Amino acid sequence: MIDYFKWLLYGLTAILVAATLLPFSRARFGAIRGLAFPRVQLFWMAVGLIVASFAVPKGDWLALLLALVALVQLAHIVKFTPIWSRQSVDADVHLKKDSRCHVSLLAANIKKSNRDYTALVDLACRYNPDIVMVIEVDGDWIAALEGRMKAEYPHWISVPKETGYGMCVMSRLPLSGSQVREIVMDGVPSVRTTVTLGTGAQLRLYVVHPEPPAIDHDTKGRDSEIAHIGMEAAHDPLPAIVTGDLNDVAWSTTTRSFQRLSVLLDPRVGRGFFNTFSAFHWWARWPLDHLFHDPQFRLISMARLEKIGSDHFPMLFKLALAEDPAQNSETGTVDVEEKTDIRGMIEQERKRERYPIGTDWED
Repeated sequence: MIDYFKWLLYGLTAILVAATLLPFSRARFGAIRGLAFPRVQLFWMAVGLIVASFAVPKGDWLALLLALVALVQLAHIVKFTPIWSRQSVDADVHLKKDSRCHVSLLAANIKKSNRDYTALVDLACRYNPDIVMVIEVDGDWIAALEGRMKAEYPHWISVPKETGYGMCVMSRLPLSGSQVREIVMDGVPSVRTTVTLGTGAQLRLYVVHPEPPAIDHDTKGRDSEIAHIGMEAAHDPLPAIVTGDLNDVAWSTTTRSFQRLSVLLDPRVGRGFFNTFSAFHWWARWPLDHLFHDPQFRLISMARLEKIGSDHFPMLFKLALAEDPAQNSETGTVDVEEKTDIRGMIEQERKRERYPIGTDWED
């Protein structure tokens, strides 16, 4: 019996080591990049196997190897815990009091096949955000939302799609210069618009939903769109907010590159994971729905909200636009080689002729 247990332990350890090392590869393939998602789960698996390793003869070396695996996983996720220094700066008392410089945003991937329209409408009524951003909407969702929310949110950008790539932005704050663009892949839209605050100041809002990673496909389409938005936001003359379901975790290679390219801040750093997917399975959750913001914004609050029938939890953010950028927030620097590689990948993806990943997942 001990031999069977020993070989089972060896096999699980080998799997953990491979799952830990492979994401360091530069290969942009779903089966490899996807291994970066469950870092929290892999950390706890390593901890459990460390305990189990003491039950086999000469298990010290195995415990040491598993401890290294746990440390590698922990190094990626620890910055999303309260023991880490915060990246986004909290709003001071003066900014919190001046509601004219505030913007609150509710972001929700509603899952196209979900038909619980009332749950989302009731959620918006309860929290009363300035802007509601809904992803995966089709024609039926748009019709339901227009009938119940048009009066409260007069400014709309509506992109219904039957493929799971539809999106809708509803705002009580004025929107101008709105664009719906398919930046990299035909059939995968994103929104770029200008929001005017109560003070008259303006900000740029990007709402994105790139392709999901698939085990049997590369992630170049997703990575290209995320990187392109990052470079564009970095050169935007207005303070930018990038939000949406990025189909990527906060600690991944792609998202860390996005932050270096965009110089935008992640309010989860130093505060918590705020896992939004999967709402159906407590044991398999990670942060896929994001908001990144210019250092000129200060964070008032952020919260993961209750279920709305989707496989994603909605997120609610409230920010204040200050006069000057925060001085103590770092996102890292990007070198010329990284930018060159990314631009080449984007150009290659634009020339590829294929259908977006996942368009038939809910048929």
